[in-house]
Amino acid sequence: ADRLRGQDVLLDEASVTGTENAILAAVLAEGTTIIRNAASEPHVQDLCHLLNQMGAHIEGIGSNMLTIHGVTSLGGAEYTLSSDYLEVGSFIALSAVTEGEILIKNAAPEHLRMTLMVYERLGIRPEIRGNDLFLPDNQLLAVMPDIGDAIPKIDDAPWPGFPADMMSVTLVAATQATGTVLFHEKLYESRLFFVDRLINMGARIVLCDPHRALVQGPAMLRGEKQGISSPDIRAGIALLIAALCAQGSTVIRNIGQIDRGYENIEVKLQNLGAKIERVKVNG
Repeated sequence: ADRLRGQDVLLDEASVTGTENAILAAVLAEGTTIIRNAASEPHVQDLCHLLNQMGAHIEGIGSNMLTIHGVTSLGGAEYTLSSDYLEVGSFIALSAVTEGEILIKNAAPEHLRMTLMVYERLGIRPEIRGNDLFLPDNQLLAVMPDIGDAIPKIDDAPWPGFPADMMSVTLVAATQATGTVLFHEKLYESRLFFVDRLINMGARIVLCDPHRALVQGPAMLRGEKQGISSPDIRAGIALLIAALCAQGSTVIRNIGQIDRGYENIEVKLQNLGAKIERVKVNG
């Protein structure tokens, strides 16, 4: 066939990449395509808004069911992407654990509702100023217990639930909050294995199993001069945040992982007053 034909599609999981590929195929397909159990993260929404400006006809943006009426052609468009909600969330955690004051411009707080709800349970309370976020200094970090003074749980879920990619930095923030909290990583295997580096730095964490970690704070973290390795993007930025609130110096290796998600991170941190430098290692 010269053109694809629209279909009613049910994704077996709410995959971001799977949803985006289905969208790209459907916009120029003949007829109507319905994508059910679609991912709805902000970057998926950005793609849909851009395609609509280019002439596509996509309905249900931001929901888990997209209806796409195929068109014969697309044209050019100019579109401004939303801020990276994961980077914004990481800087919120950074501000909290270092007791610093930060103003995050163009933070797109409409994409941070669940993140801010979870952070509030640790005592982190940014001020929303239009499209910006202001983090006051010296916030009192304390875990908010559940009903009956039970140990609270922080777990991740597909959007609009708490993002899995925010679990690592939130866990570091919890090491500096007074109280105990259980982290339950439901979506990814081995995501929590990086906590052994935090334990070596002085964090009080019990790794219950590959998916659950119990964190008790506050803990005085110590720098790792011998060096620690960044296993992935999110664990890498979490270890960097831990190093910035630790006593002493820390060397972080394999920073290419961090660079994948945080452009010029050392420059941004230097502008905030952090003592950090990128060192080129021969070989």
